[in-house]
Amino acid sequence: MIDVREVSKAFGPNRVLDRVSVAVPAGRTTVLLGPSGGGKSTLLRVMNGLVLPDAGDVRFDGAPLTPANARSVRHRMGYVVQDGGLFPHLTAAGNVSLLAGHLGWDRDRIRKRLGELAALARLPAELLDRYPAELSGGQRQRVGLMRALMLDPAVLLMDEPLGALDPITRAQLQGDLRDIFRDLHKTVVLVTHDLAEAAFFADDVVLLAGGRVEQAGPMRDLIRAPATPFVTEFVRAQREPLEALREAAA
Repeated sequence: MIDVREVSKAFGPNRVLDRVSVAVPAGRTTVLLGPSGGGKSTLLRVMNGLVLPDAGDVRFDGAPLTPANARSVRHRMGYVVQDGGLFPHLTAAGNVSLLAGHLGWDRDRIRKRLGELAALARLPAELLDRYPAELSGGQRQRVGLMRALMLDPAVLLMDEPLGALDPITRAQLQGDLRDIFRDLHKTVVLVTHDLAEAAFFADDVVLLAGGRVEQAGPMRDLIRAPATPFVTEFVRAQREPLEALREAAA
């Protein structure tokens, strides 16, 4: 579905991606995992054409992603950012339907789609008339997901969508999101720095650090057969607190 081939990107003297190659298969959830500053979010933006690489290329459904076709390709990709990224002057319904209205959808079609998405995202319909400031963090994230799904895109890109939520809300949304991914059979690329969250969602994991791919494949390989010392260190750093918690509860 998405092929990133030998992509490099620098912002000034800071080289954010260094000859990164990633294949995102159709109908699966690929998690971009790694520490802050590893290049995960930049790679996601390269995939949808918001950031142009300095070298290498990106292909979507076999065709090159270029400045000329990036906008039309983005209409086939839903994009979710942390805390929803909603426009504060629009209601939840206005945020979700903004692009559909711009593309000329009629009111009945928009109203029907809003109802479908509210049910899918488990957002009470009465909240659609509220503004983002009147919604909780979890509700804003559900609205952000609805907006990303409005045009029924082939691909869903999610940039740390649950990072700003409290643990209970985060756990609830994790379960709902995984159900949605399975029900819709979408191609999903999700960014996180959390190993447990990656394990919860991922069919495939790409671990990035310093703008390079340290290891790619199933989560069990990262755990059982780390490819580099960094992979070992990253996994150990996130597993040790959980092991300490288990010991304390024993």
